[in-house]
Amino acid sequence: MDMLAAKLGMDSATQPSEFQVETAPRYEGDDNVIRLPSAGLSSSDERLDHFVKKDGLTFAGTHLIIDLWGASRLDDLAHIEDALKECVVASGATLLHIHLHHFSPNGGVSGVAVLAESHISIHTWPECDYAALDVFMCGDAQPHKAIEVLKRAFTPNTVNLGEHKRGMVA
Repeated sequence: MDMLAAKLGMDSATQPSEFQVETAPRYEGDDNVIRLPSAGLSSSDERLDHFVKKDGLTFAGTHLIIDLWGASRLDDLAHIEDALKECVVASGATLLHIHLHHFSPNGGVSGVAVLAESHISIHTWPECDYAALDVFMCGDAQPHKAIEVLKRAFTPNTVNLGEHKRGMVA
């Protein structure tokens, strides 16, 4: 085991022993999702991960970093939960679980919607009218569709957006 892995608390039991990739990925229909063998699994394993194929690139999923400035209702737990659920539906994702925590005394909220396709997380600072969100989705889900939902739900003055393609396949 290498020294960095040891410092991070990783051992060989939690790391794949090898990475196998088929020479020709299997395509599913005419959509934009390809299926690649999962890291550390032999070719006889049935579990396959869904990667996105878009604009000549193949990657695990799209990770949006969204900052909402001048936003409202950032201390309303029920409203935040409803907004996250609406984001999931609009994006075509599959909700597994939502967990939100309401802080006092400022009323900020932190939480996550766990998705079959990954997650949406939120952290709010109502005293600053600011919310930080991560929207990471893979497969057929469309994370960008969550942005309009967030705009309607929190009516921010400014939306800053960063985007990163996770798991790029060379």
